[in-house]
Amino acid sequence: MVEVTNLSKRYEGKRTVHALRDVSFRVEKGEMIATMGPSGSGKSTLLNIIGGLDRPSEGSVIIDGRDTTGLNDDDLTRLRREKIGFIFQFFNLLPTLTAQENVALPLYLTGAGGKEARARALEMLERAGLGDRTEHLPDELSGGEQQRVAMARALILSPPLILADEPTGNLDSKNGQEVLALFKRLQSRFGTTVIMVTHDAKAAAFCDRILNMQDGQLV
Repeated sequence: MVEVTNLSKRYEGKRTVHALRDVSFRVEKGEMIATMGPSGSGKSTLLNIIGGLDRPSEGSVIIDGRDTTGLNDDDLTRLRREKIGFIFQFFNLLPTLTAQENVALPLYLTGAGGKEARARALEMLERAGLGDRTEHLPDELSGGEQQRVAMARALILSPPLILADEPTGNLDSKNGQEVLALFKRLQSRFGTTVIMVTHDAKAAAFCDRILNMQDGQLV
């Protein structure tokens, strides 16, 4: 599903910073992978390059059989829309939209009609245990509920790949465990491949494998 080969990333300035150094690994379809390591080890850089938000200095990323590193900006945007769901630590929900509207937003961007989008968003929120919170704005929801809305939004288009950057980092332990349990259920149901960056050993324990990084390298 995801194949990373000899990936390196350098940032040039007064001195050269090597964020990634010759990283290679493969993630099979349906696997859930945790990437761990200290701050500055290259975890988020790796996730950003896999998601097409940044470009490597060397190496390649293949997603679902397609080499993404040579794509132009328009093709990368299309790839992200069709193949990748993003889940972030700070939720990134639109504050003026209800939970249902936030989840439906990706459907509207693909041209789905309002009735279809609302129905599918409601179904996804019900699966996330939020069927009674559909009309609430983000600031009327707890942190755990907001993260579940963000997860529902990321999964609404059934992308084959989910990239999650510290999805429990802004939650207390109880909400974090609830979100991870839901994450695992949804991931199993949809057969989605998941790559998660985390500092949380409990979050990593939900995954099939752990990739440990240090100084831009897998160790």
